[in-house]
Amino acid sequence: MTAALRPRNALRPGETIWGRGPARIELGGGWTDTPPYCIEHGGKVLNLAADLNGQPPIQVFAKLSARPELVMRSIDLGVEERVRTYEELDTFSQPERAFALAKAAFALAGFLPRFHATHQFSSLEEQLLDFGGGIELSLLSAVPKGSGLGTSSILAAALLAALGDLCGLGWDRNVLFSRTLALEQMVTTGGGWQDQAGAIFRGIKIIETEPGMAQKPVLRWLPQHLFGPENANRSILLYYTGITRFAKNILAEIVRGIFLNSPAQLDRIAEIGANAELAGAAIQKCDYPMLAGAIRRSWQLNQVLDSGTNPPAVQQIPERVRDFLAAVKLLGAGGGGYLLMFAKDEQAAAHIKKELMDRPPNPRARFAESSVSETGMQVTRS
Repeated sequence: MTAALRPRNALRPGETIWGRGPARIELGGGWTDTPPYCIEHGGKVLNLAADLNGQPPIQVFAKLSARPELVMRSIDLGVEERVRTYEELDTFSQPERAFALAKAAFALAGFLPRFHATHQFSSLEEQLLDFGGGIELSLLSAVPKGSGLGTSSILAAALLAALGDLCGLGWDRNVLFSRTLALEQMVTTGGGWQDQAGAIFRGIKIIETEPGMAQKPVLRWLPQHLFGPENANRSILLYYTGITRFAKNILAEIVRGIFLNSPAQLDRIAEIGANAELAGAAIQKCDYPMLAGAIRRSWQLNQVLDSGTNPPAVQQIPERVRDFLAAVKLLGAGGGGYLLMFAKDEQAAAHIKKELMDRPPNPRARFAESSVSETGMQVTRS
């Protein structure tokens, strides 16, 4: 259970909070961060915070409004919801609803009685009048759901970051990490911790936790040379397949195997963690062939762990350009979303781009320009 809070209006008149987060590109270790495995064995992931097409793709705008209500808008989905009662707010355990994450973030910021330090208000309207007005949130996700870039968890972290600043809660990056974990449990989507950690913290890094209920991230930052301008978008390509697959059902099956102490599954996840360390060593040495080998192994291990991670519709995309590839893997839980492709060299990358741009597998498929985020999660005021 998270600590009860007393939110207060920390905005000056006319101010707007702007929270924005990069995407998370996972290079190894995925599934070691997922309870109960990380609680029993600790977790180890290698990932990078990535801006897409020059911008952090997950953004949240927060400001006060005159009416005592909570307003949530999705810029990319074109939908809106207004909440005026505690009962309407307390529906975040229905993750299929458009604003489940935003409602859970409001709750965790102290706008439900059981999360408030004093429980002194008889209604949400009364609390917001005391607060100084309602709150408007505008959400923007510039990548599709099911992308494999951790967007839902990162959006949750960005919501908490923006509300934490607006409400004077003083949350640092480590608090955002743990509060996002709590939020995902509230929304019933579960999941591990690497998505939000990959975006909250800047750059390329190995993130580790020790066994235990309190998962506290320890970070080792790595040099960015292999993902700098000479390689990113030249030899290392990010490609949206146009195919999506949602992680919740995949997660449930993997977690079931962990709870049942399946030796084969536990051994495979341990191998995934060890391979993340190997990939990190390759980045530390600036050894491109070594990193490509670790990425190939990561993709093999993911497919053994989940046979549905590489369906035919996805498999045929890298198959078309296999002669030019040193390594490839689907990001996130797999089955769709973004492919990370390591070309044999820059000339091979040009062949890959030409083939997939001239004959895309579907109308949604496309390349995205990526760059390492030097900041991670940002919150500013204007």
